[in-house]
Amino acid sequence: MNETTPHQEGPPWRIIRRFSTFQGADAERNKLNEEENLQVKIQWMRKSGSFAVKTRIDPSLALEALLKEKRELKKRRKLKLQKKRRKK
Repeated sequence: MNETTPHQEGPPWRIIRRFSTFQGADAERNKLNEEENLQVKIQWMRKSGSFAVKTRIDPSLALEALLKEKRELKKRRKLKLQKKRRKK
């Protein structure tokens, strides 16, 4: 049987630069690929007739940062509630 996993969205892609030729975009992509934890892609933008170089951080790292942020928010709320209860 074929089991499929549901698609998970990652962080949004951001356009770094636009190029009129694929060679220029490819050179920029190769330069950015040297950075760790960064995903890079080239996308053809039909309306403007150019190639866009897009980047985003690795989705697994973004998920980890999001979970850390949620934990910190939960701790702050819990501390605030404890202070409120002590004042009574």
